[in-house]
Amino acid sequence: MYGAIADQTQTNPGDGHVISVRGAVVDVRFGGTLPPINDALSVRWDNAAPLILEVQSHLDPCTLRAVGFQSTAGLARGVRVTPTGGPVRVPVGPAVLGRLLDMVGDLRDDGPPLPVDTPRRSIHAAPPALRDQTRTTSVFETGIKIIDLLTPMAQGGKAAMFGGAGVGKTVLVMELIRAMVEGYDGISVFAGVGERSREGHELLTEMQASGVLDRTVLVYGQMNEPPGARWRVPMTALTISEYFRDTRHQNVLLLMDNVFRFVQAGAEVSSLLGRLPSRVGYQPTLATEVAALQERIASVAGSSVTAIQAVYVPADDFTDPAVTTISSHMDCVIVLSRSQAAEGFYPAIDPLASSSMLLDPQVVGDDHYNTAEAVRRVLARFRELGDIISLLGIEELGQTDRLIVVRARRLQRFLTQPFMVTEAFTGLPGARVTLADTLSGCRAILDGAADDWDESALYMVGTLADAQAKNAKAAATEKVSA
Repeated sequence: MYGAIADQTQTNPGDGHVISVRGAVVDVRFGGTLPPINDALSVRWDNAAPLILEVQSHLDPCTLRAVGFQSTAGLARGVRVTPTGGPVRVPVGPAVLGRLLDMVGDLRDDGPPLPVDTPRRSIHAAPPALRDQTRTTSVFETGIKIIDLLTPMAQGGKAAMFGGAGVGKTVLVMELIRAMVEGYDGISVFAGVGERSREGHELLTEMQASGVLDRTVLVYGQMNEPPGARWRVPMTALTISEYFRDTRHQNVLLLMDNVFRFVQAGAEVSSLLGRLPSRVGYQPTLATEVAALQERIASVAGSSVTAIQAVYVPADDFTDPAVTTISSHMDCVIVLSRSQAAEGFYPAIDPLASSSMLLDPQVVGDDHYNTAEAVRRVLARFRELGDIISLLGIEELGQTDRLIVVRARRLQRFLTQPFMVTEAFTGLPGARVTLADTLSGCRAILDGAADDWDESALYMVGTLADAQAKNAKAAATEKVSA
């Protein structure tokens, strides 16, 4: 066998051969110059499709260590490895719109092949220079009341939704996709990092049914794929986004679910590469890897990439190193609360823990800022009174505090909202609410307009007018039954 290897390397001096396979990590020996870090290698073996590796480190002048983007099951020592001459290059441009791709750019939707002249770009790129970046203070209206009121998103900014398991991150991302793409004239790119197959299929069928797939690109690295594929999926999605931003000068909405899986895959790769772990077992390169991804999300020459990212919080620990590292790059931080979800307040966003850099009177205006601050004050005071109410009852409070409790409870319910993507499960038609309607509704509740209404009339409605109609209907029904 080794004689055959020698013959191969003599015939093709630039090729190498596999000398070790440990899961997703493959060691390759070359007879000449080693390919640079991050270059792609192609392995022609018994499988129909070639195995793609990416160089991660040089062990000695003749040996390198690489990570596989597909399963290495069945790969034997001695198999020939061919350098590709550069990093992984993925298809970009209008041809990929409406298509589902994997991390290396192969189609996974059983559709027709891409045209042969489809341009390709390397997944590794430097972020735009600071002098070329433009900052925007225009608000990206989502139609979701609690987000537009308390945590406004920036056009060309980075927003992240942090939450533990089962609090509604994926549902919120899917609603944002549905709501934004319908009223948004740009391109959308969705990166599914460590997604379940079921979730990917649901999103694909949802987009097909809503007619927005033709302006969307889906890039998946599923949960059952090797860590290398999950680790590089955001890079592939970002490369496609950068092409539309830089070459076609279009605004791009980049959605990622779930960025924690990107960090988790990086930790797996780091462990397989033999690096010593850092805090809580994470990779020592955690900050560098997150920065390499997040710093590429920027606005250049009037065209922007707006990123909305879901981030899993392990064991609801918001001090986790991965969570704190990711949050340091965000303009808008949306915290999903398990206690909110337990009380049935959806979206389960914590109004006091969430924040946005755009909630400033010079950006959103005095009216929006003052309304948002008044809502926060009422909700904060209500939370402070929670222990007293549970022990002694609301009757022991003073008149002012009792009024705050009444209005805070109505605000809590008004800031809930039925989603379009959950219509089949809840039976409630989804609602999109303009910022003007949200502000006017909150001001009316703060001024006491809904003090005499039944609390349930404000739960899971769109505008305050919808709540008023619901309250009137309930009152009429009660009068008839009486």
